[in-house]
Amino acid sequence: MTPLLAAALGIQEFCDQREWKSCIIGGIAVLRWGEARFTRDVDLTLLTGYGHELKFIESILNAGYRGRLSDAADFALKNRVLLLESPQDVPIDISLAAFPFESIAIARATPFEFEPGCKLRTCSAEDLIVQKLFAFRPRDIFDVQTIADKQAGALDWNYIETQLAPLAELKEQAEIMASFVALRNADRPR
Repeated sequence: MTPLLAAALGIQEFCDQREWKSCIIGGIAVLRWGEARFTRDVDLTLLTGYGHELKFIESILNAGYRGRLSDAADFALKNRVLLLESPQDVPIDISLAAFPFESIAIARATPFEFEPGCKLRTCSAEDLIVQKLFAFRPRDIFDVQTIADKQAGALDWNYIETQLAPLAELKEQAEIMASFVALRNADRPR
């Protein structure tokens, strides 16, 4: 098993043992739903809600995961992302989830066997598109296009719009919904 997948499986099992709700997102989820690409870190979303983040952060930091910053806990509390390294030095970014969309995405996550002995629970293709469009970085836009291409005809565009529209409104970035409309229109039967 690659160090990246081993780290992803390790943090997933850590969360599962504590009955914490989580799923793999980011580059590893893109490997499932889109075009294979290089990714060097594990992205996980962990449902913490608001006001309980510190107990999750402390538990993780006390279990052999190292913060990539000297003030990792403070940074996580301010930015809602815990930047870690696994015991094997693989970067892990844990998003501290609290929005209703994040809870829904975790509940909709399903297992996928990336290689024998490595079954990871990833967000759905639709939820990954919402996350990537919301982030709206060049790499994310490219990932969304590969997901839309690989999943052509199988995506629930109405669900994506329902989840993405309020998030895009919060961000006040019209390009997000314009990109969504272009992708949806490109996926229509000719």
